[in-house]
Amino acid sequence: MASTVQKITLSPSRDIPFNKLLLSQSNVRRVKAGVSVEELADDIARRGLLQGLSVRAVVDQAGVETGMFEIPAGGRRYRALELLVKQKRLAKTAPVPCIVRESGIAEEDSLAENVQRAPLHPLDQFRAFLALREKGQSEEEIAAAFFVSVNVVKQRLKLASVSPALLDVYAEDGMTLDQLMAFTVSGDHERQEQVFERLKASYDKQPYVIRRMLTEGAVRASDKRAQFVGIDAYVAAGGTVLRDLFQGDDGGWLQDVPLVDQMVADKLRAESETVAAEGWKWIEVAPDFAYGHTFGLRQLRGETVALTAEEEATRDALQAEFDRLSDEYQDADELPDEVDERLSELETALEGFETRPVVFDPAEIARAGAFVSIGADGHLRVERGYVRPEDELPIEPELVSAEDGEADRAMVASYEGDEAIMAAAPEAEPEEDEGLSPISDRLMTELTSHRTLGLRHALGERPDVAFLAALHVLTLKTFYHYGSDSCLELEVKSVSFGAQAPGLNDSASAEAIRARHESWAKALPKESADLWDALQEWDGDSQAGLFAHIVSLSVNAMYEPWNRRPRAFAHADRLAQAVDLDMAAAGWKPTVDNFLGRVTKARILQAVTQAKDQRAADRIEHLKKGDMAAEAETLLADTGWLPEPLRTPGRASGDQQTSESAIEQTPEQSSEKLPEDEDQPAAQNDDTGEPMIAAE
Repeated sequence: MASTVQKITLSPSRDIPFNKLLLSQSNVRRVKAGVSVEELADDIARRGLLQGLSVRAVVDQAGVETGMFEIPAGGRRYRALELLVKQKRLAKTAPVPCIVRESGIAEEDSLAENVQRAPLHPLDQFRAFLALREKGQSEEEIAAAFFVSVNVVKQRLKLASVSPALLDVYAEDGMTLDQLMAFTVSGDHERQEQVFERLKASYDKQPYVIRRMLTEGAVRASDKRAQFVGIDAYVAAGGTVLRDLFQGDDGGWLQDVPLVDQMVADKLRAESETVAAEGWKWIEVAPDFAYGHTFGLRQLRGETVALTAEEEATRDALQAEFDRLSDEYQDADELPDEVDERLSELETALEGFETRPVVFDPAEIARAGAFVSIGADGHLRVERGYVRPEDELPIEPELVSAEDGEADRAMVASYEGDEAIMAAAPEAEPEEDEGLSPISDRLMTELTSHRTLGLRHALGERPDVAFLAALHVLTLKTFYHYGSDSCLELEVKSVSFGAQAPGLNDSASAEAIRARHESWAKALPKESADLWDALQEWDGDSQAGLFAHIVSLSVNAMYEPWNRRPRAFAHADRLAQAVDLDMAAAGWKPTVDNFLGRVTKARILQAVTQAKDQRAADRIEHLKKGDMAAEAETLLADTGWLPEPLRTPGRASGDQQTSESAIEQTPEQSSEKLPEDEDQPAAQNDDTGEPMIAAE
């Protein structure tokens, strides 16, 4: 016998005047969530009540209906209607659509309405926003209608523009919302789908992996080439910029790399023509030059254009205002915005007065040249006034007057080791009847050899003068290239970087050294003959600072396969400890180009293990070499990890260093380490047989 299915009866609906409604204490919602009551009231005023209230009749103690109805489910809608009544936008007796519940428990109704309500799938919201956009509504209008920010609308519209195939995958829970956000970096549906296919075979499907795959080969907007040509100019030329609306992207990625390179070349060419018009003999143009490209070239010392009386008055007024504001707010915990902005403007204006143009002698310009490139900050870098050795004027022999002949005789000497062997030919002593005649060259040599020893002894007793004399000759050879202006036989050797590391010329250390060198050059007198007197007038700190800069240029801690120097490397470690060198703080970070892409997979895993942990290394162990290096670059970013050749003994490298023996080294790996062959002698000076040193 078939059972009879009992039919259900739905609760009736009716319109109830607003003043007959009241909130029930059985409503389970106590915590505010979602759209505010004010925003909901505005939405009801514009669209009407989209969903009725669930109510129950209020009865007295005898069980008789009182004509009032309580609301266990729909309290926020009631409060929004109540607000409209208070604002006189809704009548007190306005009918409100309600569903009248006659059975069940009020708390149960309230809980069911809130728990069983299925939230709108994000994809449905994306597509709804897109439909409204296609119907002509602006992003601002959509944002106002749904009480969200304009940026949220832009994000939703961006998500809706992802490849339909990937949206279907997302709709079926085949990817997370964060992964879908990552795909919005590129607007190319075909490219998005290609990356998704690659992702299927990858163990790591993190959003950053998707972003990296989609931007492979693109130029970051923070790249100095992009900064040089300007994003607006690039876009105006037809280039496209990939943007990430969901994470900081430093301005995005420039997708058309050939266009960027062409624009860079064109702008550099135009700028170089302006520089060439100044009359330089030669101009070299490139986006980058190798570090040390000016070594061996003499730099001209031009005259700085002096300030006019009007400019000096302007500078003094700006400086006075800057000093007044600084004194006024020196004790303030936080500067007002307008004061902070004004101080920045004053600093910029005052810096402009410090960087004055330099004028060179036209005759010197005719034999010198300039380098035109892009600085690390994306601005044009012009290095003027460098003279090549072949363009130097021939040195004319000095003419000796009859009166000064006795004081200025030529000495002919060659050196072997530390002893000077005089090579002047013997001369016959003059006859007594020849009268007063110049002292012979031989006797002049013998006399001045005694004076040389006397000077050595006296100078050895005066450390202050010895320091000044050393500083004088080293400065001459560093900034003037005139070694013959000093009687001290000291040399400053600065190693040339034959093997250029990627980005070496734009590194933080290179920029700091360049700026410091230019600063000292400006402080020195133009003529080498004036240098001794100028250095004598300097205070001790200034002398020591210049000395430290010059000596620092002689440091050579580079590994060269053909020139093993284990003791020099040991000294480099001691020097690094003395100055507390931290290469991570100096700006070095492991990247695919400078390290990770050029070592074995085992070394990559070792680096990740040391900086992170074994689990992080295990996550990328299955990847191919290129992908592993790229993943490791992300994992090691901002950890402070350094490869062994860059570490300072006694200083921790990275946050979670583990034992160096955690990974067994293969012969291939061992060959990548710096040599520590104590049996290898130090590099020898070809002339003396003594170990080579920076200053000799």
